[in-house]
Amino acid sequence: MKVTLNRVSVFAVLTAVLSFTFLVAALATDFWYQTDASGLEELTNHTGNLKSHRGLWRTCQCKTCRPIVNPFKSKTANMTTSRKNVLYLHGAFVVLLPLSLIIIVFGGMAGVLSIFTQAFCLLLCTGVLYLLGALATLLGVSIYIAYSAALFKHVASFQGKKNLMENLNIQFGWSLAFAWVSIGAELLTGLAFILMAKMVGQKRRWDNFI
Repeated sequence: MKVTLNRVSVFAVLTAVLSFTFLVAALATDFWYQTDASGLEELTNHTGNLKSHRGLWRTCQCKTCRPIVNPFKSKTANMTTSRKNVLYLHGAFVVLLPLSLIIIVFGGMAGVLSIFTQAFCLLLCTGVLYLLGALATLLGVSIYIAYSAALFKHVASFQGKKNLMENLNIQFGWSLAFAWVSIGAELLTGLAFILMAKMVGQKRRWDNFI
């Protein structure tokens, strides 16, 4: 199958829509990190719901959600080093992930214009924007994973009960998987726009040669 400018344009539009949709879904849902403490029922004599899940902005248990502490308004003077590290990591990913969404929005607007005008510079800039968006999302997700590990270590040291922590079942949720899908779609979109820029440049050089 021959690769044409129209086919690459359709591919770029589809992947751009996917990247935006999955990133919005990831940011808006609360299943980034899931904890199942059912194994603690015998140790703690607790018979309630011991399952919880958290997103970027709030944590939920028993259909009740409460906001996560704002990392930019917390006073760190009397905090331990581990707690400060958790807050710094939290502040980093709550900035990077919305920033990547903003980059995607601007990239989408530039992409629509570049496809209609077939302007080399605009196509190239759109491709670079989407690659930057993919990088910002990747950094945000990586920092979130580091944040989750640091939070678990902080809670473990605070509890000081190893047998309790061993009975916790902790895993990442589907919201994080959505973010990974968005990263892949952003990367493909950026490469598609750069390929379109290359094809437009080659076509113009050929037209000038003729």
